Amino acid sequence: MSKIRAFLELCRPANVVTALSDIIAGMSIVGFTFGSINYQFLPVLFLGISSMCLYAGGVVMNDVFDFKLDQIERPERALPSGRLQMKEAILGGIILFCLGIGLAFSQSIFSGILSIVLVAFILLYDSWAKNYLIAGPVIMGLCRSLNLGLGMSVYELDFFEHVELTLLPLLYIFAITLISKGEVHGSKKWPMALAFAFYLFIQIGQLHYSLLHDKLWITLPFVLIHAYFLYPPLYKAFQNPIGPNIGNAVKSGVLSLIIMNAGWTSIGKQWFVAIFVFSLLGLSKYLAKKFAVT
Repeated sequence: MSKIRAFLELCRPANVVTALSDIIAGMSIVGFTFGSINYQFLPVLFLGISSMCLYAGGVVMNDVFDFKLDQIERPERALPSGRLQMKEAILGGIILFCLGIGLAFSQSIFSGILSIVLVAFILLYDSWAKNYLIAGPVIMGLCRSLNLGLGMSVYELDFFEHVELTLLPLLYIFAITLISKGEVHGSKKWPMALAFAFYLFIQIGQLHYSLLHDKLWITLPFVLIHAYFLYPPLYKAFQNPIGPNIGNAVKSGVLSLIIMNAGWTSIGKQWFVAIFVFSLLGLSKYLAKKFAVT
């Protein structure tokens, strides 16, 4: 059981839930109708589990590449503490990637190709880009954009019609990744200020898009709730940019991504699906108490 616990720590279960919310949001954006019969349920199953496997594989491999650094900065983690062996983590990460890609191909060739591109960007971030101030946040943002796109790939033609919306999660994750650079040793104030500007731009864009689809009345509450969770920790980190404050701002940004995705889902045909996505926040926050988020 200790090995399983250690591997779950590497997978960041609370974060994995946010990946599922990306998929549902992406499917809603392209007009997917959720239902209980097989042909409606299987795409959710294939793409949802695929996304979670790819995300989990990505964070596992991130800890593999960070092993030497974590021996110094985070010795309590599963790998540097010796609770999990390096070869076990690598094998687990590879299996998760293979499962994710296989499930995506089970949906469609297009979804499968997107999943391979996503894995390539994940490994690019884990092995190289995260060490650079700009390249790291950009590549990480592209990973989240591709994950939203994986959900949108349920309808290939509609994917290309709405592809510009994948730029918004790129900006969102760029902001989170940028401020996370100061999570251990602290930071200057400008990353928090830039993150605020990006967050605000994204929320205005979300409201504008919902207005175009006559869904402002249902999207607005999700945007306001998102702001409530997002901005107070960010402001505290701006006032005093020390490691713990920045860590809380990052954690809030990651988990409240679910609320942003609920907002996107509300623009779709079935508002009750947005409520389901929002409810994932409770699960994610529960898992965040049991397992690390960052």
